[in-house]
Amino acid sequence: MMQVAGEGAVVPAIWRLEVANGLQSGIRRRRLTASKRDALLAALAEMDIAADAETGRYAWTTTVRLAERHSLTIYDASYVELAQRLSFPLATLDAAMRNAGRACGLALLGI
Repeated sequence: MMQVAGEGAVVPAIWRLEVANGLQSGIRRRRLTASKRDALLAALAEMDIAADAETGRYAWTTTVRLAERHSLTIYDASYVELAQRLSFPLATLDAAMRNAGRACGLALLGI
């Protein structure tokens, strides 16, 4: 998170929806309050995080092939596709995504 705060990031076009969905799920499971969700969203909005306008262009080609090859969801594969296409490191703690990133020769951020 600190690296993103300092350097910025590029994310697939679905990122805002995924973040909102994850936080909303936290509210439903009583792990998070609406005010905490709103504070987190406000903090994320202040960061230099750009949504990739080309995500959809690769969804039915490269992204589908990556998902199939590495047993990922299409959503997760979109992050791998983006990192690969832009030659950026992949920031994730998800084991399957990290394995896919390694197999694709990507630098990995996170633990």
